[in-house]
Amino acid sequence: MGNALTPELEEAIRVGYERRDRSNMEPTIAYFEELLSRHPGHPVLIFEVAGAYDTAGQEATARKLYEQALDLGLDGDTLRRCLCQYGSTLRWLGELDASRAVLDRARREFPDSDAVRVFAALTNLEAGRADDAVADLLTVITEHAEATDLGRWAVGLRGLAEWLSAGRPHD
Repeated sequence: MGNALTPELEEAIRVGYERRDRSNMEPTIAYFEELLSRHPGHPVLIFEVAGAYDTAGQEATARKLYEQALDLGLDGDTLRRCLCQYGSTLRWLGELDASRAVLDRARREFPDSDAVRVFAALTNLEAGRADDAVADLLTVITEHAEATDLGRWAVGLRGLAEWLSAGRPHD
């Protein structure tokens, strides 16, 4: 089946997000569950159901669904988003090594993704690896220095990120 979406399914997913109320996720979960029931086994819809449970704070349920979606095969931006969300869920569940492994895969497959770097930073911070976390965040920020007022400091901060991720070497 793959993860191809018809225009109708794309629109249905968009509507689900448009109606989402993060403070009351039950209607969103029901919406995506019903959509999945009409398209059983669709990996993108399984991913969307997982995300709804994840947003509702039901990480254990989300985890199983993320794993199912990944096993069925995702690609492109949906795969990138799933790996970020799954890695984050594992972090919330306290499974930091598993989270790091998922986000390492995401880094290999999406080396230029700011989102992957940010989620990796959160896992690194939780794992007590503050230098790696700051290095990841500095990399994201300095690669978009034009959107900030960093100006000429961006180059130095990029160097600091490299130094931190190299383990603070002494020359």
